Amino acid sequence: MTTMKAVVMYAGGGPEVLKIEDRPIPTPTNDQVLIRVRAFGLNRSELFTRQGLSPPTSVTLPRVLGIEAVGTVESAPGHAERFPRGAIVATAMGGMGRLFDGGYAEYTCVPTSQCQVIKTELPWEVLGAMPEMLQTAYGSLFKSLKLKTGDTLLIRGGTTSIGLAAAAIAKNHGVTVAATSRNPASGKIMMASGVSKVFVDSGSIAEQVKKDFPSGFDAVLELVGTTTLKDSLQCSKQGGIVCMTGMVGNKWSFEDFSPMDVIPSSVCLTTYDGGPEEFAQTPLEELAQQIKRGELHITVGKTFRLEEIVEAHQTMEENRARGKIVVLT
Repeated sequence: MTTMKAVVMYAGGGPEVLKIEDRPIPTPTNDQVLIRVRAFGLNRSELFTRQGLSPPTSVTLPRVLGIEAVGTVESAPGHAERFPRGAIVATAMGGMGRLFDGGYAEYTCVPTSQCQVIKTELPWEVLGAMPEMLQTAYGSLFKSLKLKTGDTLLIRGGTTSIGLAAAAIAKNHGVTVAATSRNPASGKIMMASGVSKVFVDSGSIAEQVKKDFPSGFDAVLELVGTTTLKDSLQCSKQGGIVCMTGMVGNKWSFEDFSPMDVIPSSVCLTTYDGGPEEFAQTPLEELAQQIKRGELHITVGKTFRLEEIVEAHQTMEENRARGKIVVLT
């Protein structure tokens, strides 16, 4: 077989701009791995790219989208010992689906530097949910928020796939976790992931927070974005850290931002945006073992087939998944 099915985007727009085509299977160089893709997760950044909102310098068209994938090694010419044929691998970031063709295909070719072997056996839909979600959750918690055992953590946007993963990882690390959702019925799914306190989010929760956590939180993970960030800063304790990682509120910037008025004294504001180096540092095999043992709960919201990519993007855009969306190829 010399061709594969791939999802190609030629211009920004609605989900219908994603076209399934036959394309040649890529040929790996000595510093690349050719992966037979078995599953990939969907991500908000791919939604923004599909909508035409990514900067032109960061995405070249036409493009096979997908910033992550899992599958089996087809070939790795210069690294056959490290990546033997048939080994299960995960890949993410590093320009995938933006500067070069990504995971929305039956095969993808990626640099060896952004590929990890996973030895623990898990269903493909679970493996497909892991790479970007766990990298982002893990990196936000431990690199940006510097989380440690005994801390308190507030997750703004607790029903997002990253929010649910972050809650589970933090709970396993001995952290007290609270989270928010606009929907009161979402409390059950968050508590199953390790959340001990749920705040119904009206867009302004700082007063609610101070009733239960008078001094505020050690760490606040902001996944909604600029629409709630100002309020999230008021939920931090003095000396605490607020990390903006997500933008499910679909707003990229503030219309008016005065740091002296918005950032409380001694509260630190940071972000997380991981690349290949951060992906390589994420202990995916260790986390996979925790999932296998039932110690780390990963929420797969919905699964689709490759030919259902338009419906999958519609589901993501309408926030109907309540967990990670995974596409099986």
